[in-house]
Amino acid sequence: MCGRFVGFRTLEELRDIFPIDRAACEVVANYNVAPSQEVLVIVKHAGENWLDRFYWGLVPFWAKDISIGSKMINARSESVAEKPSFRTAFKKRRCLIPADGFYEWTGEKGHKQPVFITLPDKKPFAFAGLWETWNKNGAEKAVYKSCAIITTRASESIRGVHHRMPVILKTEAYEHWLEPGNQNITELEGILQNDIYTEFLSYPVSKQVNSTRNNNPSCVEPAG
Repeated sequence: MCGRFVGFRTLEELRDIFPIDRAACEVVANYNVAPSQEVLVIVKHAGENWLDRFYWGLVPFWAKDISIGSKMINARSESVAEKPSFRTAFKKRRCLIPADGFYEWTGEKGHKQPVFITLPDKKPFAFAGLWETWNKNGAEKAVYKSCAIITTRASESIRGVHHRMPVILKTEAYEHWLEPGNQNITELEGILQNDIYTEFLSYPVSKQVNSTRNNNPSCVEPAG
């Protein structure tokens, strides 16, 4: 799974790396992103790629309230095309979620060690994501925008840390993934299997990341 991640680039840096045409939000560094918080997403709107902020924890359009989002932070790549909570978003509403790394915990319960995982070159990347909008009683002013990160079986490089990992897309897959007109399920599933990164750098970090109150650059420094 993916339950905590990191993003600390400026808007200018993100524009240099990702296909962003317009920005509809401010960009603030977050070294300990947690579910229910707002996260940066890139979505396709009217033919342009917009950088925006959505809540992490997908709320399907048919949900009675937003509380379901706490259980929908991740979507499994193996079942995302069929699961009622995700299948419509998978077909029509996909996004990129920029990040610099993510955390996982390893070890025995009560003594788990947080581990920071990123690309070997430490460059920012994008999780494959899904997004939805939810309107309470159809109210236009109460639109709740939310997202989920797609996960898959862990690659060999980090299997010793956790058995699942987020799907991190290669740059060449970005536009194909974002395009809402691309609704070929077989092709989309192929992206999740073939156009992803599988080699990672990982190292233990301070247990301060266990608390989301700790949010600073030292969170990603190697444990002493």
